[in-house]
Amino acid sequence: MAVLLVAAVVLVAFSRRRELAQAYHLIAGVHPLPVAVAVVCQALSIMCLAAVCRRLLRAGGTRWSLRRTTAITVAANAVAGAVPGGAAFSAAWVFRQFRRRGVPQVLAAAVLVVAGALSALGLAVLLVAGVVAAGPVGLRTVLLPMAGVLLLLGITLAVVGAARFQGFHNTVRHAWTHVGMRFRRIQQGQEAIARLIEQARSLQPGWRPWLWPFAFALLNWVFDVACLAASLWALGIGVPWHSLLLAYVLTQIPGSLRLTPGSLGIVETSLSALLVVYGLQPGPAIAATLLYRAVSYWALQPIGWAGWLAITLRSGRSGSSPRRPERHGSLSSGR
Repeated sequence: MAVLLVAAVVLVAFSRRRELAQAYHLIAGVHPLPVAVAVVCQALSIMCLAAVCRRLLRAGGTRWSLRRTTAITVAANAVAGAVPGGAAFSAAWVFRQFRRRGVPQVLAAAVLVVAGALSALGLAVLLVAGVVAAGPVGLRTVLLPMAGVLLLLGITLAVVGAARFQGFHNTVRHAWTHVGMRFRRIQQGQEAIARLIEQARSLQPGWRPWLWPFAFALLNWVFDVACLAASLWALGIGVPWHSLLLAYVLTQIPGSLRLTPGSLGIVETSLSALLVVYGLQPGPAIAATLLYRAVSYWALQPIGWAGWLAITLRSGRSGSSPRRPERHGSLSSGR
């Protein structure tokens, strides 16, 4: 995959050498104030992402400072951007850090799952807003992906509907129990899932406890979009406000899969192509994409790995036994 990626980058660079030369001249004359704005927006985006986990931990009765949560979030972001499929390694590392600091196992798993769901929901809200802002062009762009999503939703609803039949339910439960009895590891996983479901059932009803975590998850994306807009501003390029949001969201959907380290090549190609589709010239589109990636990805890598090293060394000195948390309990409203 790395060889194919490098070959593709070399091929694109050779075929688009004029646009790359234009992008280089634009970046060389970048304005410092908008770049500072882009950096601030990216820092606020990371802090909002950390605030999601902090609020969810608080809902479970464990109080963490924003500084500690942000440090772990920045380090996890560096891990996620280091290898293909890095999101899985990042989640495992965050889970380990939660456990070492006394967070109950079920609560740690619930925080990771719910944070991911809220992040996806926030991106879906931006997708709808982007389609509305882009008008008919945006509707045509997302029509095929939306058809695929509706097909997947239909299959899911069919499976859920089949699960309502008692015979289907008994068959699945019998197979689930039989597999758990034969393999101890699977049985442990089943018990953990059962505890996670029980923890989720202890939530107080209503939507108010979820407002703050969802608001922070949405602001994480909003500030990242603002970083992209500031990158365009820094290059003296007119911001295509009517289509910028849709181009950003359509880039983040494949970029979130992390098929390459940090989605290198995927984000750059997708975002540049979409900006061109929505009105920018190839040179300015490439320049804006490279500047945005320099702020949102490359600048965070050394900071994140320095934080990862500090957190790992501190955890090693403190020993393998988790410290007693300040507070912990069931996952409640957090009030």
